[in-house]
Amino acid sequence: MEWKNITDPEQISGIKTQEGYSLIFKHSTRCSVSMMAKKRFELDWDIIPEGTKLYFLDLISHRAISAQIAETFQVHHESPQILLIKDGDCVLDASHSDISADEVAELINN
Repeated sequence: MEWKNITDPEQISGIKTQEGYSLIFKHSTRCSVSMMAKKRFELDWDIIPEGTKLYFLDLISHRAISAQIAETFQVHHESPQILLIKDGDCVLDASHSDISADEVAELINN
């Protein structure tokens, strides 16, 4: 699996209108906690079902897009943070030590 970088605000509109599951990982490149959460998630991401679209946001470089994500999916901004989107709706919002590939896979598989 591979991350698709979010660098353009229009990508958020596209994610909102996609069918199926998309996952957004909001990451602060200046934060060791964020770095560890990302690394831990990536170590387990082979359990994420095929077909799940994985998006990565460097929120230091793209603060406005991070704010747009929070507004679009009606979540509080946090970092690190994952949002699992199903058919345009956020069905999971987790941050810090609550970020879990197991939980993402469980939601998708049920």
